[in-house]
Amino acid sequence: MIKFIDGDLVKSAEEYEVILHGCNCQNTMGKGIALQIKEKFPEAYEVDCKTKKGDIAKLGTISYTTNTTPIIVNCYTQFNYRKKYEDEALVFVDYNAIKTALQAVKKHFTGKKIGMPLIGCGLGGGDDKIVLKIIETILGDEDVTIVKYSNKGF
Repeated sequence: MIKFIDGDLVKSAEEYEVILHGCNCQNTMGKGIALQIKEKFPEAYEVDCKTKKGDIAKLGTISYTTNTTPIIVNCYTQFNYRKKYEDEALVFVDYNAIKTALQAVKKHFTGKKIGMPLIGCGLGGGDDKIVLKIIETILGDEDVTIVKYSNKGF
């Protein structure tokens, strides 16, 4: 069952057993929710840095913490990130990577209370409707709360 709320996922982290967020494959976690997670849960960044920087093979995979409450899952859903193109409306998220990352989440974390943003729809430039359909298809029977942090609608 998927629920939608407005709020701050990182500040309300203790309400969940698992928090998912989208990452790029460059080991940066320098903006958006990734930066907030990096600051509050440094192990999430440490786990990210143990993966190979710039490896296209990471797309669609996950890494996750083992010593945090909640567990933080880095979903590798985009290869690059917005750096030189701040003023352009470019899409960096890879929808197939979202699918395979969420399938890995389902395999490892079935039955857990999950909190997440609409992965890839912020800095990744993804389409809310497409991402929501992917989430519903893969995690629709799980206890998932999508936390909306911006004024962007669903």
